[in-house]
Formats: sequence, structure tokens, C-alpha cells
Amino acid sequence: MHEIIKYLFEAGMLKHVKRSGWWACKINDPESVAEHTFRAAVVAFILAKLEGESDEIANKLCSAAVFHDMHETRILDLNKIAARYINKQEAISRKVEEDQISLLPSNAQSALKNLLFNLNEREKTILKDADLLEMALQAKEYLEIGYKDCEDWIKNVEKRLKTKSAKALLQQIKKMSSKEWYIGLKKLD
Repeated sequence: MHEIIKYLFEAGMLKHVKRSGWWACKINDPESVAEHTFRAAVVAFILAKLEGESDEIANKLCSAAVFHDMHETRILDLNKIAARYINKQEAISRKVEEDQISLLPSNAQSALKNLLFNLNEREKTILKDADLLEMALQAKEYLEIGYKDCEDWIKNVEKRLKTKSAKALLQQIKKMSSKEWYIGLKKLD
């Protein structure tokens, strides 16, 4: 139980690790990795369903998104500028994940290893698109409060998306205001 609790406390560190790429847009207090991961998981589930995947695959990708940045508790969020200078970033991330997973009971270890390391190419594509779409949603929110450099983030996401549904969702993100979700929901006396 001691090792499990260590893992759970470590997971909580993601609430304190900031998404460092936003600093290039002069955002002093960007979202945390935990905030990003939550919405990426929601997007992964919905995107999988839009792409015609089963409930089982949608649940799998939602779970994978929850854990996809866990390694950042130990190596922080390396933005694309920093990543340019760090060799073998994927191998380092995997080593961290393997070390973290080793804290868990064997049945949880095998489940997490399967979840993180054994996605097929289609699942990896959907998961990556979900990660990118979440970034586009965040960029849109920052753009609307005055961070004009975030426009480039949306353009870069557009170039990288692979699935038809993700591309369609991005077009809608570009057209909409982030506050449209609550229009008409306010209780007026």
C-alpha cells in the first residue's frame, strides 16, 4: 500500500507542473499538465466514438490520455523548443513511466504497461489527435483573452491532425467562441 500511495501522491504533482510551451506566448501562469490531461481524456473518448470506435476502445483511449503525461512529474513538460535539444526524449519518458509503474501491484503494472505501450497505430493516432485538439481548445481560450501568439498554435495543430473527425472538430473550434457553451444557461430572474 505504501508504494501505491507514493504513486498517487506523485500523480498529484501534475497539478503543479505547468505546460511550458505557453510561456512562448507570454502566458505567465499557463494550465497545468493535470488540467491538460483531464480535457485530453474527455476529447480522446469523444474522438474515438466519432471515429466509429467501440466503447471498449473509447474507454481505453480515455484511460490512456489520463496517464499519457504522467512521466512529466519527474522530467517536467518539455516544450518543442526544449525538446529540440534533448535526444531520446521518448526513451527517457518511457524509462520514467516504467519506473513509476513499478511502484504498483503486478496486476496494475501489467494493465498500465498494456495501456501505455501497446496501442496499435490507429489508437495512437486518435490519442495524439485528442492531445492536439485539447491544445487547440486551450489556444483558442488564451487567444480570446488577448494572447495573439496562440493563433500560431491552432495553425500548427491543424497541420498535424490525422483523423477526419479531429479535423472537423478543429474547424468548429476556429469558428466558435469558447463561451458559447453557457449561452442560454444563465438563470435570469
